[in-house]
Amino acid sequence: MEKPGPENSAARPVPFTGAEGLDDAVIVALGCNEPGAWRDCREALEAALARFRAEGIDVVARSSWWRSAAWPDPDDPPFLNGVVMVRTAHGPHELMAALGRIEEAFGRRRAAANAPRTLDLDLIAYGRIAGDLNGLILPHPRAAQRGFVMGPLAEIAPDWAHPLGGTAQQLAAQVLVGVDATPLR
Repeated sequence: MEKPGPENSAARPVPFTGAEGLDDAVIVALGCNEPGAWRDCREALEAALARFRAEGIDVVARSSWWRSAAWPDPDDPPFLNGVVMVRTAHGPHELMAALGRIEEAFGRRRAAANAPRTLDLDLIAYGRIAGDLNGLILPHPRAAQRGFVMGPLAEIAPDWAHPLGGTAQQLAAQVLVGVDATPLR
């Protein structure tokens, strides 16, 4: 298991302070449990964030990294997860395509559901959009149940309101999966 590295500004949470408000928030979750070419998952996730700008995605707030047991198989390596709020000119489908390109560049293979992965990027919410957009379901249909998503989100935007009900802070207290998720300090 990785040990938290030395404190640095890149690993500290940056709360959301945007004047546009939380209703317009675009939220992306990041995860890794196989670092691939990187020294560890923290390094892989930081490298992934560095690629966002090249894809037209600007990070405006970010959580600290959180560790949780792999799910559904706790024998797989533990995950390192985080959440970012971003600003982009991409629409939801374009953003998903950009996230997919970043995953692919990091060696992501989709051989089996819930298999270990070098990088997992999930679009959690795109403003107040709620529904099925030609196969893209927003908000992410399982995000509200996952401690490794709601915990980091509550860290940077506790009052963010899920389009289908509840704030990030309320949902983090009710999660069903990843209840062991804890921030690295």
